[in-house]
Amino acid sequence: MTVRFQSLKIITEKEILPAADYVFDGKTITAATTQSPGKDEKLVDCKGLLGSKGWTDLRCFSGEPGQEYRETLESLANALMQGGMTAAVLLPNSTPPIQSKSEVAYLKNHSDLLFPTFHIQAAVTKDFEGKELTEMLDLNQYGVNLFGEGMVSLSHSDRMMKALQYLQKFNGVLFDQSQDPMLALFGQMHEGVSSTMLGLKGIPDLAEEVAVQKNLEILRYTGGRLHFQTVSTNGALEHIRKAKQEGLAVTADVSIYQLLFTDDDLLDFDTRLKVLPPFRGKTQQEALIDALKDGTIDALVSNHIPHELDAKNMEFDHAPFGMAGLPTFIPALVKLSDKLTYPLLIDKLTNGPQAILGNQANEWDSLTVFDPNEEWMFDEKSNASLAANNPYFNQSQKGKVKYLINQGKIEGLNE
Repeated sequence: MTVRFQSLKIITEKEILPAADYVFDGKTITAATTQSPGKDEKLVDCKGLLGSKGWTDLRCFSGEPGQEYRETLESLANALMQGGMTAAVLLPNSTPPIQSKSEVAYLKNHSDLLFPTFHIQAAVTKDFEGKELTEMLDLNQYGVNLFGEGMVSLSHSDRMMKALQYLQKFNGVLFDQSQDPMLALFGQMHEGVSSTMLGLKGIPDLAEEVAVQKNLEILRYTGGRLHFQTVSTNGALEHIRKAKQEGLAVTADVSIYQLLFTDDDLLDFDTRLKVLPPFRGKTQQEALIDALKDGTIDALVSNHIPHELDAKNMEFDHAPFGMAGLPTFIPALVKLSDKLTYPLLIDKLTNGPQAILGNQANEWDSLTVFDPNEEWMFDEKSNASLAANNPYFNQSQKGKVKYLINQGKIEGLNE
């Protein structure tokens, strides 16, 4: 079936193009060469809608296998689509961890029929203990090119060095949420005035900055490719910016919600805002925005960490870190569009993450179309995720996905 998207405004990394028709022939999307639709074309009115190449999320969690009560692969796929994503990187922190061929085979077999394209991140050390390395070369033979400890920082310097060395044998990428565990020990939120007022143990900027600086020094020594996830501090950004200027193969991403919340938003002890890295201060938030603009940060991520209701319904210092960010990703994007512009934001969801994954754009074969003005209620009925640990739950949202194309499949035409 051929589908014509009429009067659609496409966003590129440079501009929002004038409204025009685009045709999907079952494989690729191209600009329409004729003004008049063909007889066999299905027409889709896209007046007022914005579109771009399909979006990629470099950081999301599936509880499957082992923690399906938090999120299954199928529910994660639905949440990704609700967030406008056509591809995503799965964190390895399931039960058991993604650390051998059997877990990789399980994920591939259970995700191949789902709409989004899933990229698997496998663990660097067995059970994330920072001791024995996984069989990275064997896992690469099974199609895995991304390695990291997911929600755990790879703080063991020798394992970081060995991993970077091994990954160079197949041009793999090491993902890391860098944080010094001892400097962050028992921390519940960002260390600052708000944490002092609340009487909570803080996580200082230093915990991230020291870890990033150390890992960059290891990268200088070993070579390889290193990707920093969910960067949150000015000092870490400065280290990454300098490393890029020196020509090191380093990239970085930031959680979209780090750009919308600060530590002041935790003054009422809302556990839904307890995330890692923690929401920092206004100064750090402005530094992140500047880093997106100057290219220090390459990608935006959802950092989708779903939790069951009981896990967050407890005292702040006992609640786990994490927020189910995908269902309200598009409304978050709309909130940021005035400050950061759609071309910049879309670049951080398309070209940026695809370059990190090592994918070169050849054919235009994925599409995300959304309505930036449609209002909807985010509640139990509309939530595509199994989890509701999101501060916008039961609130009206602005911005909604309309159509998605990926791997020859199209979603949204039956609405």
